[in-house]
Amino acid sequence: MRASTCSSSVLRPRTTLLTRPRTSKVVKASAENATESKNLEVMRKFSEQYAKRSNTVFCVDKSVTAVVIQGLAEHKDTLGAPLCPCRHYDDKEAEAAQGYWNCPCVPMRERKECHCMLFLVPGTDFAGSDQDITMDEIKVAIEPMR
Repeated sequence: MRASTCSSSVLRPRTTLLTRPRTSKVVKASAENATESKNLEVMRKFSEQYAKRSNTVFCVDKSVTAVVIQGLAEHKDTLGAPLCPCRHYDDKEAEAAQGYWNCPCVPMRERKECHCMLFLVPGTDFAGSDQDITMDEIKVAIEPMR
């Protein structure tokens, strides 16, 4: 009698422990994906608005634009700020807090020099003619990288 009581009490906690992490991981992954999608859309809209406001255009190769927007969104997710994704930083958190390389960075705002090729002056090398990019264009461009 004692063996059956012990074995049933042993099985219940094991079952519970095995199912809880799986459930919480799924919920956590869904929440992270929702935040990622939200910030990707936020950075897409920001990029379009800034291009129009600054009279700049996106790269003729929209995959360049898509990858930069994705990088900005990832930094917004992890750092809370759209730190330029095309540079190397010894301490990303400190750089994001300082703000110099947060998009649009100081060189872009002051001289329209965009190291990432997100915002290009019309007529320069690699400049396209578009100031818009769809979420579908972004997703198609970044899918092979996932």
